Amino acid sequence: MEEFLKQCEQSGDAAYSALRSLLERLEDPSTRADARVFLSELQKRFESKEDSERCLQTYHFQIQDIYLEGFQKRKKLTMMVIPSIFLPEDWSFTFYEGLNRHPDSIFKDKTVAELGCGNGWISIAIAEKWAPLKVYGLEINPRAVKISWINLYLNALDDNGQLIYDEEKKTLLDRVEFHESDLLSYCRDNKIELERIIGCIPQILNPNPDAMSKMITENASEEFLHSLSNYCALQGFVEDQFGLGLIARAVEEGISVIKPLGIMIFNMGGRPGQAVCKRLFERRGLCVNKLWQTKVLQAADTDISALVEIEKNSPHRFEFFMGLVGDQPICARTAWAYAKSGGRISHALSVFSCQLRQPNQVKKIFEFLRNGFKDISSSLDLSFEDDSVADEKIPFLAYLANVLKEISFFPYEPPAGSRRFRSLIAGFMRTYHHIPLTADNVVVFPSRTVAIESALRLLSPRLAIVDEQLSRHLPKQWLTSLNVEKTEVGKNSEEAITVIEAPRQSDLLVELIKKLKPEVVVTGMAQFESVTSSAFEHVLDTTREIGCRLFLDISDHFELSSLPNSNGVLKYLAGNPLPSHAAIVCGLLKNQVYSDLEVAFVISEEEAMLKALCKTVELLQGNTAIISQYYYGCLFHELLSFQLSDRRPPSQRNGDKARAPEVNGFSSPTLSVLDHAELAVNESDESPLIHMDVDQSFLPISTPVRAAIFESFARQNITESETDVTGGIRQLVSTTYGLPSDNNTEFIYADCPVALFIKLVLCCIQEGGTLCFPTGTNGNYVSAAKFLKAKIENIPTNPEEGYKLTEKTLKTALETLNKPWIYISGPTINPTGLLYSNEEINRLLSICAKYGAKVILDTSFSGVEFNSKGFEEWNLGATLEQLSSANSAFCVSLLGGLFFKMLTSGLKFGYLVINQPSLVEAVHSFAGLSKPHSTIKYTVRKLLDLREQKSGELLNAMSEQTEILGSRYKQLKQILENSGWNVLEAQAGVSILAKPSAYLGKTIKINKGDNVQEIKLDDSNIRDALLKSTGLCINSASWTGIPGYCRFTIALEDGDFKRALDCISKFKSLAGN
Repeated sequence: MEEFLKQCEQSGDAAYSALRSLLERLEDPSTRADARVFLSELQKRFESKEDSERCLQTYHFQIQDIYLEGFQKRKKLTMMVIPSIFLPEDWSFTFYEGLNRHPDSIFKDKTVAELGCGNGWISIAIAEKWAPLKVYGLEINPRAVKISWINLYLNALDDNGQLIYDEEKKTLLDRVEFHESDLLSYCRDNKIELERIIGCIPQILNPNPDAMSKMITENASEEFLHSLSNYCALQGFVEDQFGLGLIARAVEEGISVIKPLGIMIFNMGGRPGQAVCKRLFERRGLCVNKLWQTKVLQAADTDISALVEIEKNSPHRFEFFMGLVGDQPICARTAWAYAKSGGRISHALSVFSCQLRQPNQVKKIFEFLRNGFKDISSSLDLSFEDDSVADEKIPFLAYLANVLKEISFFPYEPPAGSRRFRSLIAGFMRTYHHIPLTADNVVVFPSRTVAIESALRLLSPRLAIVDEQLSRHLPKQWLTSLNVEKTEVGKNSEEAITVIEAPRQSDLLVELIKKLKPEVVVTGMAQFESVTSSAFEHVLDTTREIGCRLFLDISDHFELSSLPNSNGVLKYLAGNPLPSHAAIVCGLLKNQVYSDLEVAFVISEEEAMLKALCKTVELLQGNTAIISQYYYGCLFHELLSFQLSDRRPPSQRNGDKARAPEVNGFSSPTLSVLDHAELAVNESDESPLIHMDVDQSFLPISTPVRAAIFESFARQNITESETDVTGGIRQLVSTTYGLPSDNNTEFIYADCPVALFIKLVLCCIQEGGTLCFPTGTNGNYVSAAKFLKAKIENIPTNPEEGYKLTEKTLKTALETLNKPWIYISGPTINPTGLLYSNEEINRLLSICAKYGAKVILDTSFSGVEFNSKGFEEWNLGATLEQLSSANSAFCVSLLGGLFFKMLTSGLKFGYLVINQPSLVEAVHSFAGLSKPHSTIKYTVRKLLDLREQKSGELLNAMSEQTEILGSRYKQLKQILENSGWNVLEAQAGVSILAKPSAYLGKTIKINKGDNVQEIKLDDSNIRDALLKSTGLCINSASWTGIPGYCRFTIALEDGDFKRALDCISKFKSLAGN
């Protein structure tokens, strides 16, 4: 005994060394009893309070009893402390009182972890009182862990060194373990799942930040180790500003290891204010319950100057009180001054119990954030006043997190909409409304307005009647025309459609239909008529009788709910097929979370109409934003996920009524364009195709893009300035193209560049202009202009110039044209992949200005130049300023997107920059543009800001992917040339043109089951032959516009690109080359 005390008297470090040796004896079963008897004698030596205090001062340790209620066999715990450990006091006793407010079952048979366990007394008390399965006492202070083990033996063994058993014949040694751990790292590393996490950890920043950067070892100074109990370091969380960063990290680590129904309980100092404390938990998806609140004196050895500093640099005010009886809060600065002058200050102390709102989904969200996206966790907000909002947003964020984590790129989806999304719509209709639909009965559009306008442009009726509530976004020209008679042949096509607005009430609508005999009717249903099917049947019969197409909008009455209201239209369709002349339109906008996020779908049971609508949406929109489909797909999935499949027999429907002899069909020119346009190939799930025929990047989504996408959906209360992209776009076009802009410059945004291109084509048609395309232009754009019945002129290009426009060919074309509009793709020319230099484009613009042409300068395919040595960046400013002043008719509209510039993969965004007021007015007269919703604009703004800041991560990703494309170009060029194709040199972009010279005139045999098909190869069938024989999709010469040359895109996923190369080699062997 005397030798032990003599060693302890030397210093705190010496005392710790002696106690560590004592612990080794306690851990050894052969010496355990003697060691425990020694501890009993040691306590008796310093039994009185005075002796105990003297022991701490002289021998650097203290053994004291803590008296507690509710234990099974004892009234007290015997605990040892040393100077480098936080002594049990009001802070931890209040926490224990809060734990006591839970029912006894809270810890019974549960796996528990205590964070910041200190000398272990609370862990041991929990084990003694509530008999948990296991308690892990976790502590970052290695000396505290050793003392905790000594305390465990002190209480697991009696004074004679014998084990104390509880009612379940277990000892505290069976129930408690102590481990050195930075918060929950021990449990995470050992994959321990917890049912309860409790924590009483520091909540004040260390006034000396450098001190917290020291290595934590048991040989560190006593002062430093003791400070770990008082202070915390900055943790990289927004809550750091309140001193709550360590709690925030503990909660997020807790989410990763706690079981779905687990509970976390934390002691929270009320200094930052109760609202701040609660929000820490709520924004992370936890429901919070305050178990207990009291006031405690601020520990005299804790320096609150860090809180004073926070107040100095922010509007936030901390809450302290003067003494324990003061009820008026004072700020940290006042509290600091009062304490310095000898006063005692106190603060509120609360015990919060919290549980995950939707545990599995919240866990997925935080798992995603941990994998490289911690920086955006401060933007996450999962606190909701309305549970229905939480029920929508949290599952979607979990789904989006899973998508962004699992996939390296957004996969190809058909223009008609994601097959999964269309299947979910059909499944919802089958399950909840008993309508036997399949995915093939559904076509997806960006919005209801786009769906209606697209249908009208497809059918081109001379007269349409449109519900007055649905007509407001249709082109102004349609709504002001008085031409209700048959259109004369040769009249301007924009005058061909006349829209008459109609009331929504069915009897008035039917009267109007009978009198005017329109070719198309677009209407919704009045609320009082929507419950039964009679009004719908009346309209259906009337339109059938006069041979009129009907598009019925059910958006206002369609509910995404597990208990949807009665809907007369859907009731009718459950018992009757949808007649061939009718289609259903439904806009999905009534979500609880993102007010401007819209998707629409059209349902038809007529194959010809469905195919035509699919082609129309591809030409006029490209496709619908995939993330919008993900969002509503998630809502549909939530409603279907708990349903038993095939529980009900298929609905029995009545036979279709006699059809009208004639229904307004598609015009011959429209059919011709749709038939000859080289559009998407339908593919089945069983035989997926490789798409080298689409302008989309399937390269890996960079981390900054993933982060920006997720953050845009995770945020709440996004301000208007955070979604204002105009400043960033203005800077982008200025620095990249030298395009000048001023207060008169209009920036117009859409879901994708093609939608903006369509508006410019319509302006050209309205003006009576001629739209000129150089030979070798994006085939979809040319087909779209033909579909809209634009007057088109082809400007020849020649191979010697790389199929570029030249001054000579442009001048020759413009000399004979009235009101010319010139389409130029640049700096990267799509699809040839060549570049217009600054000198070349300025010369072309000078020719255009001379003839008063309007120029559509399409930059949307630019931004990835992989072979651009010597290429000079565009600087259009001086030239445009000079040319515009010389000829007022001349103007340049710059069309662009971030599609390739930022390598945003499936993220769709387009912009249009116009400097001519009359053209701005003309574009706006064609309403119905599907605009990007706020989450997309937030994402774009974030990426533009990163670009402006020259963010290394974003610039490196862009550089890396440009290198990939350069490598892909070389590989594809080599394999094509080795396989008998003549390849055009390319400098940029994502496509290559090649001519199948060695294949023309040869015969290829294609095996299809038992049948063998022979195809003699020529320019017109090379695409079809390659598709049928290998599953590789390319664009043929009819798409590129350059005789003989096909188009291959190279921005494929790595595995698909390798398979594409194999397909080319396979085709060579099949053709016998």
